[in-house]
Amino acid sequence: MKGCFILLILSSHLLLIITISTVADTITITQSIKDGESIISAGESFRLGFFSPGNSKNRYLGIWYNKVSVKTVVWVANREIPLADSSGVLKITDRGLVLVNRNETIIWSSNSTGSTRNVAQLLDSGNLVVKDEDNPEDYLWQSFDYPCDTFLPGMKLGWNRVTGLNRYISSWKTPDDPARGNFTCRIDPAGYPEMIVTEGSVESFRVGSWNGLRFTGTPELKPNPIYIFGFVLNEKEMDYSYQLLNNSLLSRMVIGQNGLFQRFTWIERTRNWRVYLSAQIDNCDHYNLCGAYGSCNINNSPVCSCLKGFVPKVPKEWEMVDWSSGCIRKTPLNCFGDGFRKYSAMKLPETRKSWFDRSINLEDCRNMCTKNCSCTAYSNLDIREGGSGCLLWFNDLIDIREFDENGQDIYIRMAASEIDDDMRIKSKSNEKKRMTIIVSSVISTGILFLVVTIVLYVRKKKQQNAGKETGIVLGNANDKGQKEDLELPLFDFATIACATNNFSVTNKLGEGGFGPVFKGTLKDGQEIAVKRLSKHSSQGLDEFKNEVMHIAKLQHRNLVKLLGCCIESEEKMLIYEFMPNKSLDFFIFDPSRSKLLDWPKRYHIINGIARGLLYLHQDSRLRIIHRDLKAGNILLDDEMNPKISDFGLARSFGGSETEANTNKVVGTYGYMSPEYAMEGLYSVKSDVFSFGVIVLETVSGKRNRGFSHTDHHLNLLGHAWILQKEGRSIEIIDASVRNSCNLSEVLRSVHVGLLCVQQNLAERPSMSTVVFMLGGEGALPEPKQPGFFTERDLIELNSSSSYHNSSSANNLTITQLGAR
Repeated sequence: MKGCFILLILSSHLLLIITISTVADTITITQSIKDGESIISAGESFRLGFFSPGNSKNRYLGIWYNKVSVKTVVWVANREIPLADSSGVLKITDRGLVLVNRNETIIWSSNSTGSTRNVAQLLDSGNLVVKDEDNPEDYLWQSFDYPCDTFLPGMKLGWNRVTGLNRYISSWKTPDDPARGNFTCRIDPAGYPEMIVTEGSVESFRVGSWNGLRFTGTPELKPNPIYIFGFVLNEKEMDYSYQLLNNSLLSRMVIGQNGLFQRFTWIERTRNWRVYLSAQIDNCDHYNLCGAYGSCNINNSPVCSCLKGFVPKVPKEWEMVDWSSGCIRKTPLNCFGDGFRKYSAMKLPETRKSWFDRSINLEDCRNMCTKNCSCTAYSNLDIREGGSGCLLWFNDLIDIREFDENGQDIYIRMAASEIDDDMRIKSKSNEKKRMTIIVSSVISTGILFLVVTIVLYVRKKKQQNAGKETGIVLGNANDKGQKEDLELPLFDFATIACATNNFSVTNKLGEGGFGPVFKGTLKDGQEIAVKRLSKHSSQGLDEFKNEVMHIAKLQHRNLVKLLGCCIESEEKMLIYEFMPNKSLDFFIFDPSRSKLLDWPKRYHIINGIARGLLYLHQDSRLRIIHRDLKAGNILLDDEMNPKISDFGLARSFGGSETEANTNKVVGTYGYMSPEYAMEGLYSVKSDVFSFGVIVLETVSGKRNRGFSHTDHHLNLLGHAWILQKEGRSIEIIDASVRNSCNLSEVLRSVHVGLLCVQQNLAERPSMSTVVFMLGGEGALPEPKQPGFFTERDLIELNSSSSYHNSSSANNLTITQLGAR
C-alpha cells in the first residue's frame, strides 16, 4: 500500500512536469501568472511577464524579445495604469485576460467574451491571443489589434471596416513611462487612405498614399531583401503590414518619443539595435513645409520653391524664409480651356479630399478631371505594370516634394498658355546614341553566328574604349530568308570583369547548359546578371545566338530585360537586368519562404506570367514559343513582379505558322506537354501547358515532378483534377496562404490551370483566353483529364531511353545559388 502511494506521488509529480513543459506558452483558466513568473512563445522568440521600465519602480505587464540581451519591450498591457508594487496577477477567465492588483481590483482586461474553456497563448510572432480550446483558429482577442509603440512583422496598422477597429501605434511618454506619448502613426481613412504621423492633433509627417509598391512620401521604404510589405484596401479592411524575408532576423518598426518612425534591426555582433532606416530623413519631411503648390527639394537652397506655373502668394514672407503661405497660379484657370502639365518624381499631394477608382485607366482619368472644373490634378492610383486606376484631387495641392528616384508622376491642371510641350523632353533620350559596330551573320561549320566588325574605331585603339558602351546591329536570317537589324548595346570585357569581381565564385548565381551566371555591379551602381558562354559548350553557342536574336526584339514588363552583350575574342556574354528576389520556385517550394508570398502576391505573379506569355504568343513581332517555361525561369524583381527569363530554347513562328516538329526535345521534366515530350510537336499550346503547371504549383506550393498522392499515386495535375471533380479544390491550397486568400480567385486559378494542362492540346485555351478567364467572373468549361495524369507517367518518361538520348533537359536547368 505504501509503495502504491509513493508511485502515485511520483506519477503526479511527473504529470505536473509534463503539463508545465507542454503549456510553457499558454495560460489556461486554472492557471495564472504572478510577478516574477512568465511564459515564453514556442520558438522562444518572445516572453510575457512583469517589468519596470528605465528607472521607474512601477510594474507593467508586457511582452519583450526573449533572446535579445537588451530588454526590448514591444507591447504593454497596462500602459496607462501601472502597478505600484509586485502584487500583480494575470488570469484567464470567461471574460478573457484580466490583470488584478493585491486588492483583486481589475486594472486591465482584454474585454473579450468566451467560455470556461478560454486559453491565452503567446505566439512566436509576439502576438498574445485569447481563444476557445474548442475553436483554436478563431481568436477572441489578440494584442496585435492593440499595439503600443512597436509595429511587428505580421501586425496590421489600419482599419477593420466591419468592426470599426482602428489599429495604430503611439509613442511612449518617456523611457520610464510607457503611457501614450505625443506622437501617433495611423492610417487616415479620408479620401484615398494614407499613413500619417501626428503630434497631438497636429499632423507632423505624412508617409503618403499607397501606389501599389510603396507609400509615395517614403521611397526608401520600398521592398528589399530584408522584408516585403503591402497595403490592403477593400470593403472589409484598410491596413498596412509587412513580413520579414529571413525569420532569423530581428527587425521592428517603432514610433519614437521624438516622433521619428524608424526601423531597427538587431546586430548580434555589437549586441545592439541599429537604425536600418527612418521614414523622416530631412527637413522636407516636415508636413506642408512649402504651403499650397509649393514643392520641397532637399538638394536646393532654399529647399522650397513654387511649382512651374506658380509664384509665391506673399513674396515678402518667402524672402524671410517663411513658405507657409504657399503659391498661387501665374495664369488663372478658365475650366474648359485648361490642360495638364506633367510633374515627375514627386511625392503626391495630400489625398484627404481626393477621389479614386481602381477600374479606369489614365486616359479616362484625365477625361474625368477635364470635365470637372473643381478637379485640380490627377494621377495613376497604382504604378505597377505601367500604371492603372485613377486618383483625382479637388483642393489646393499641399505637402509636395521632389525625389531623386522612386517618385511618382502627377498631372496638374494649368491654363492652356502655361502648358509646355513634353514631347521635346522625351526626344532627348534619342540624342545619346553611341557609335555602331556592324555585326554580320556568317555561316561557319553549319552554325549561324555573330562576327563583330568595328567600323568607326581602328582595332589597334580598341583598348582605349575600355569601360565605354557602344552599340551593335545584329543581322538575323529567319526561316523566310528575310533579314532584320536589331540594336543592342555592346559591353567590353574589362567592364564586365570589373563588375563581377573578375567572375568571382562569390558572385556566381548558378550554371546551366549555356554556362555560368554571375551577379555584377556597373560603375554607375546598376546591378546586372551576366550569362557567360562556356567555351566548350556547343549547346551554349546555340543558346547564345538564339537568346540574342529573340529577346533583343522583346519589350514587356513581364519579360526579363536584355541590357546588352559582350563579344570579345573568345568571350561571349549576355547582360541582363538583375532580379534581387530570385525566382518563383525559391519561394513557393520552401516551407518558410512560402509564407512571404501571400495570395495577393501569388495571384499578381500568375497574372503577370499570363500577360507575358500573351505578349510572346500574340503581341510580339514574331510568335515566340518559350519551350522551357517553369517556376525556376520566372524571376522576381524587387517589387515581386514576375519576369519570364531564359530564352535559349525559344523558337519563333512567322506568318500563319502555329506549330512545328523537332527531333531534339529539350526542356524540363514536369513542365513539358505530352505532345512535345513524346512526339517533338511544339506550339503555343505547349507553353500553355507549362503555364498551367506553374499555376497549380503556385497555388499548392508543391512541385508537379516528385509529387505523388499516397492514396492513388497521382501527380499534382491528376490530384488537382480529382479534387476539382469532387468539389474539393480548396484542399490543394497551400496552407501558408489560406488565411490571406480570396477563395473565388484561388478556385478560379485552379480551374484555369486545369484547363491549360488538358491532354488534348486543341482543348487548351489560348493565352488571350487565359488572361480573360483569370480576370473574369463567368462560368468556365469543365476541364478534361490532364496530360501526364500520374507520377508514373513522368517516371516512365524520365527513364525512356529514346527520350533521354534526344534530350538535354537536365543540362538546361540552372541551379540557383542566389538572387539574379
